Amino acid sequence: MSDRHTIIDVHVLLVRRGQVLLTQRRGGYGGGMWHLPSGKLDAGESVLAAAAREAFEEVGVIIDPVDLRHVHTVHVADSGPVPRLGLFFETPLWRGEPENREPGKCSAVEWFALSALPDEVIPYPLAGIRGYLDGTSFHATGW
Repeated sequence: MSDRHTIIDVHVLLVRRGQVLLTQRRGGYGGGMWHLPSGKLDAGESVLAAAAREAFEEVGVIIDPVDLRHVHTVHVADSGPVPRLGLFFETPLWRGEPENREPGKCSAVEWFALSALPDEVIPYPLAGIRGYLDGTSFHATGW
C-alpha cells in the first residue's frame, strides 16, 4: 500500500469595490510574489474556521465563518513536494482593516483590482482567483 497524503489549504479572497487583497511573500517559496491570505487546515478544524483563522493571523481581519462562500477548488501537484487541495473562499464582510501581521513571512499587503492583477502572482492561488472570476468550481494542475 502506498503512502497517501495531500495537504489541504484554505485561501481567502477579501473582496471590496472590485479589488482583492494580496500579500507579498518574503523569501522561500514564491519569494517576492503575490498570494492570497491562506494556510493549512489544522487537525480537527473545519475549513471555514481555518479560513477565518488564517485571515486573522496573516492580515488581522475578523471573519465570521458563516460569511465565507466557497468559490473554487484547485487540486495541485506542482507547488511543492506534496500534492495540495486548495479551497478558495470569498467574503465581502469582515471587521478590521487588513495589515501585515506576519512581517517575517510577508513583505507587503495591497489591494489590486480583480481586472488588473499583478504579473507576479504565484500560479497556484492565481488558478483559484481565475476560477472565482470565471465562475468555475474546480481546476487541476500539475498532474
